[in-house]
Amino acid sequence: MAHPLSQRIDHVLDLDPSAGAIEYDGQWCSWGRLAAAARRIGTLAGTGRVGIMLRNQPVHVAALLGVLAAGGTVVVINPSRGDERTRADVAALKLPVIVGLPADLAALAPSTDATTVAIGDLDTPPVVTAGHPPADPGRPGVAVRMLTSGTTGPPKRVDLTYDMLARSVLGQEPHTPPTEIRPGVAIVNSPLVHVGGVFRVLLCVAEARPFVLLPKFDLQLWAAAVRRHRPGAVSLVPAALRTVLHSDLTREDLAGIRVVTSGTAPLSADDADAFTEKFGIPVLTSYAATEFGGGVAGWTLTDHRKHWKDKRGSVGRANPGAQLRVVDHNGIPQPPGQQGLLEVIPAQLAGSSEWLRTTDLARIDSDGFVWILGRADQAIIRGGFKVMPDDVRAALENHPAVQGAAVVARPDPRLGETPVALVELRPGTSADEAELVTFLRSRLARYEIPTEIAITEAIPRTASGKPDLTAVRSHFAPA
Repeated sequence: MAHPLSQRIDHVLDLDPSAGAIEYDGQWCSWGRLAAAARRIGTLAGTGRVGIMLRNQPVHVAALLGVLAAGGTVVVINPSRGDERTRADVAALKLPVIVGLPADLAALAPSTDATTVAIGDLDTPPVVTAGHPPADPGRPGVAVRMLTSGTTGPPKRVDLTYDMLARSVLGQEPHTPPTEIRPGVAIVNSPLVHVGGVFRVLLCVAEARPFVLLPKFDLQLWAAAVRRHRPGAVSLVPAALRTVLHSDLTREDLAGIRVVTSGTAPLSADDADAFTEKFGIPVLTSYAATEFGGGVAGWTLTDHRKHWKDKRGSVGRANPGAQLRVVDHNGIPQPPGQQGLLEVIPAQLAGSSEWLRTTDLARIDSDGFVWILGRADQAIIRGGFKVMPDDVRAALENHPAVQGAAVVARPDPRLGETPVALVELRPGTSADEAELVTFLRSRLARYEIPTEIAITEAIPRTASGKPDLTAVRSHFAPA
């Protein structure tokens, strides 16, 4: 019997074939066209492991839905990482089937023996080229082998089961399927190669909600979609939220939006407050990880109204069904207010009693509000003093000219390591290293101030919008 998630996808695809499902590049495609393409691709791809070279296009949404409706495992491949890295990735995966655009598939040769399914658009039949793949062991029960963001190193894959995704997007059992297409239109600007993009697409489909699909976050395209459809809620990663905050958009441009959610990376309380002050829209931050298959903590609108003033900077409280605690390095639980490593039992792993250790430093107060203080594995030890990169980044981003910043460690023969920062300025502004250092002196301890601040046109980022710290480190590496 098909999994409830597969059943829900099939059910919604057939609810109203003539209604609009996805708006892309100014054109709507119907649920019927989406369903037909999904089933064509799902039939050709089979029910084993299926690599999909995902891009934010309707036909790739169809491929994702088709494989999941058929009960297969989507193995996410990011074609934007560069041909050489993608070829190496695919060679290591030994996939039986790979789906992608013809140009993306052509770049794989000769690294794969997989059968390939070339897709073009929703209406063009896929072209199958038979390969000679080895016997596939499959991943029973796994819906998506998702790439982590690759913030600190090469991306790795995490198994998201059908049960985990169902708990994230279908809600509590018993699942009640929708009986009609919902009237509102959502906006999906997160990349499909990131868990945020997959989650948002599946949530829209599970709720029978049409959505605008953007190739990536683009301020003008996003703002036009907001004006057109007046969604009540939008999701913005911190980098995108800062772009909106420092743009010329007004409250009138964002009319209809009642709340903004933000996750995937730290968002400073100052930025959240500045956004609310400018647009009159509360920002609800959350905490999630790919390994959890979704969020484990976040702000509700009720909590925000009652507690934000006293708890600003927190990522909210544990989601229903999730458990969070802070432990020391020996695994001993710490009392409220004490700093330590965060451990989680996600609601997505219903029935589990195993605490999952994260690398995040956190504290949880007596009311259950959680503060993420930084990554333990990214702490910079400068002559015995601990520097948290997120503290330095947040201080730099408080400068009126700074669009974004990324802070990493650089080896130092005397101090062990020191912080260095890559800074991206907002259009039309100017600042140099001396000005930024002077700005930081009143906001950071002396040992926290970077020993070098480099101005760049654009900070390299991962698909999820986080700074690509491996690329940032290479910027400061000796020539």
